[in-house]
Amino acid sequence: MGRVQKGGLQVAEVLSNFIEQEALPGIAVDAECFWQGFEKLINELMPKNKALLEKRDQLQQQIDNWHLEHKGEHHDAEAYKAFLEQIGYLLPEVNDFQVTTANVDPEIAEIAGPQLVVPVNNARYALNAANARWGSIYDALYGTDVIEETPGYERDICFNPSRGEKVFEYVNSFLDQSIPLNGARHADVREYRLLGEGASKVLECQLEGGATTGLVDPSAFVGYRMNDDVIAVLLFKHHGLHIEMQFDLNTPICQKHAASVCDVILESAVTSIQDCEDSVAAVDAEDKVGVYRNWLGLMQGNLLAKFKKGYRKVERTMDPDREYLAPNGEAFTLPGRSLLLVRNVGHLMTSDAILNADG
Repeated sequence: MGRVQKGGLQVAEVLSNFIEQEALPGIAVDAECFWQGFEKLINELMPKNKALLEKRDQLQQQIDNWHLEHKGEHHDAEAYKAFLEQIGYLLPEVNDFQVTTANVDPEIAEIAGPQLVVPVNNARYALNAANARWGSIYDALYGTDVIEETPGYERDICFNPSRGEKVFEYVNSFLDQSIPLNGARHADVREYRLLGEGASKVLECQLEGGATTGLVDPSAFVGYRMNDDVIAVLLFKHHGLHIEMQFDLNTPICQKHAASVCDVILESAVTSIQDCEDSVAAVDAEDKVGVYRNWLGLMQGNLLAKFKKGYRKVERTMDPDREYLAPNGEAFTLPGRSLLLVRNVGHLMTSDAILNADG
């Protein structure tokens, strides 16, 4: 492994090149300042980290010894708890206290939604997770065994209209639970339309037979998008998560749906962990650079994955944010990607990607 000297540090050349040629350009930190700061952190934190790991080893050895000494005995939970308190593994309870926070992302503080974990060294997986903020319930139902493949309802390479009808039934039932209508079902709707002059819009649903109705909770309708004078998207909100109903009369699916809904997109994985540890061990310099390069691409928004899917060549990039008009006509934007979190390699893992002054 080629190394370069950076102050008192010996840095793997592949890592040094990545930091200086890819990561630092465009930010207000030069290479000399970066390596000086990094060396200072190493010198300050390595002894503390080493002491913590030694303390952990001591505790583990004491716990191992306790279990060996009591091997074959009936487990005495109270005695075991007293032992853990004695060695400092369990600490005394403290009085009630409060913690205040600021600038916490709503995906952490307010929104209860699914979370994904992916190995960040795989650009395709990393992008899939970033883009999993929004997902088609039509695709999820049609392509999985949520809907059974009984005779006549199989998944075909070409669209199977009978299976498609099952998808429509399932989605209509989901919509009835999430954004219910007054005195009607979504399966009864023949047209979703917007009423109101100028900027202020109200959702109206025309039913089979000509009657009209609206949502049980009108505030669940939170936005829309137009394509010229035709509705392209209706946006709803349920328990803090969004439901996007899409319309495109040029698609075969839209033509088969009673109300011309070509897809229903759900706000899904609102957060995702880009994992450097459990699903991939990023320890060597080359491994480090691989995960850092993908993470840099996610931060800059230019990560690209090229791959083959069947006979098709696919290029995957990060989805853009989603733009809407509120019912009052004001424009707003929703995130197009999950809030991305990093799970770094644990502090017990050492790496020779960088050697300190002592080697």
